[in-house]
Amino acid sequence: TIHHSPLTIYHMITWQCKYFTQLTNEEIYRILQLRNEVFIVEQNCCYQDLDNKDLKGYHLCGWKDEKLVAYTRLLDKGISYPDAPSIGRVVTSRSIRGQNFGKELMQRSIEETYRLFGKTVIKISAQLYLKKFYESFSFYQQGEPYLEDFIRHILMIRESDPQQ
Repeated sequence: TIHHSPLTIYHMITWQCKYFTQLTNEEIYRILQLRNEVFIVEQNCCYQDLDNKDLKGYHLCGWKDEKLVAYTRLLDKGISYPDAPSIGRVVTSRSIRGQNFGKELMQRSIEETYRLFGKTVIKISAQLYLKKFYESFSFYQQGEPYLEDFIRHILMIRESDPQQ
């Protein structure tokens, strides 16, 4: 079943969540452009971003003045992790950083993950320097740090009903 969430406007950002086949060519281009801009150019990390998971995922996009400024990829269990859905490719444009849109993006990502896949455990592969950011959303570290594309990462888990 393909779900499509209605557009919502909050703080001048228009949010939408679409399954891959619902995205327009331009939306796909803008997603890849933002991911490339931040993960490859800004973080100076040469890696293969296109991993075929996009084809099976939902894409939460935050648009401001027709420009993609915030994005996450939401995947059901069995794609990144056998036993849990995941939130990945968490990215905000440099143009909106420092305005709490990253927090809004993550909160909306959790809510959309629950809406799409049920209220269940969520797993993420987080860049180590963002550990405290994700802990603020009740994620906790599991295991030791590891290198992914030459950047230190940690597996983090959010229980289905975290204690606040």
